Amino acid sequence: MSKNPYRQDREELKELLQQFANLKAGKTNSFIEEDGFERIIDYFDEKEQFPQALEAVEAGIDQYPYSAALLIKKADLLISLRRYKESLYILEQAELLDSTDSSLYILKTDAYLALDMQEKAASLLEAAIETFEGEEKIDLLFELADVYDDYENFEKVFDCLKIILEQDPANEEALYKICFWTDFTGRNEEGIKLHQAIIEEIPFNELAWFNLGAAYQGLKLYEKSIDAYQYAVAIDEKFDYAYRNMGDAYMKLRKYKDAIEVLEKVLELTRPEAVIYEAIGHCHDKLSNFAQARFHYKKASHLNPEDSQLHYKVACTYMNEGTWNNAIKSLESALKTHLMQPEYNLALGRCYMQLGNIDEAITYLGNVVRIRPKNVTGWTELLKCLYLGRLFDEGLEYAQFALEQTDSKPIFIYFKSMFLFAAGKSKEALICLENGMAINPKLIKQFIEINPAILQQQQVVELIARYKKKKSR
Repeated sequence: MSKNPYRQDREELKELLQQFANLKAGKTNSFIEEDGFERIIDYFDEKEQFPQALEAVEAGIDQYPYSAALLIKKADLLISLRRYKESLYILEQAELLDSTDSSLYILKTDAYLALDMQEKAASLLEAAIETFEGEEKIDLLFELADVYDDYENFEKVFDCLKIILEQDPANEEALYKICFWTDFTGRNEEGIKLHQAIIEEIPFNELAWFNLGAAYQGLKLYEKSIDAYQYAVAIDEKFDYAYRNMGDAYMKLRKYKDAIEVLEKVLELTRPEAVIYEAIGHCHDKLSNFAQARFHYKKASHLNPEDSQLHYKVACTYMNEGTWNNAIKSLESALKTHLMQPEYNLALGRCYMQLGNIDEAITYLGNVVRIRPKNVTGWTELLKCLYLGRLFDEGLEYAQFALEQTDSKPIFIYFKSMFLFAAGKSKEALICLENGMAINPKLIKQFIEINPAILQQQQVVELIARYKKKKSR
């Protein structure tokens, strides 16, 4: 045996190429074995020298006219050259000589797909699969799955991958692919049963445990999904996708400390990603760790500076701390990307309202109601702002406009009452308040929160008491 097989192969290939050159030149004693032609063809094919490869295959077929292998090589080259109909004709000839080569059907499928004949490709493979076993059957099933994907028969893609795993439970390619298709088709119950069977046979297969976790997660069975992911990382402690999904499951269960722990593990194992920093920031936000939330949102923003939502989330942490000027700076950064985003304008309006800058607040809140005239929150904040600015006439006008724009939401009847009281029109205000309470008495709480002093008016207190008596009856 040679001490350097790679060098020996290279020398043999060099000799074959020289023999082929001699054959083309018409020199005598230039006989090449059939497998020699196959190596020459593969050499030119790998280098994408298709004319030379085609020349070699033609020479080989001249010497070995009954070689199905060389005819299949020729068909493969013709497909590379987009000569699909010619390739199908050659494959028909090859099939007459040897119908047991699975690559024959794979190449036919490629040609049919290129000619936009997906159903014919599927029918061909469905028939061929019945005649093959083992690895060849699995190769054909993968090919069939791709055909079904091509013409969007997604349920059958899942079916093909399921059959593969029933025959070869450790097939990594099928395990990777079926995870996506289980989620895409929503066939999580089948996915659970399939992977439980695989785990019974191969208990230390981390991909099967991961897929089981993903299927449970698809059914919102988060505790079970976490258990499965924990098995996956116990087998492979560097399985970062299992940690990612586990983090998501913990977040769904509102177990934010656990989520932070596993998401930080992802950062240890992989390159930093904005989505992971953002998720950790979200967890800290939910735990009211606003400084930590902000730190991670900013990390995410450095990695993805075009994402205006990250600036908005930073601003929200400042708003939760009551540091309004810092919040405004972050919101202005967000607005550079999306100037008229209602959420950002609403937050800016609230910040300026807190700082007592009523004019700026009205500008931004006005943007919100222009963009989303049916949005109750935008109108509510604008009307609060007008009330704080003692712009009672404008407030009354806008409360009526809000009522019209939002299909008569009763909260705006309360606002009309509030502005009428402020303008000294107590009789009209009381009638308006009574109308509001007749529709939705619970909204009186919001009415009082905006103007607690209203409870100093005896008529208002009596009206509220009357509705409380009605409720108790």
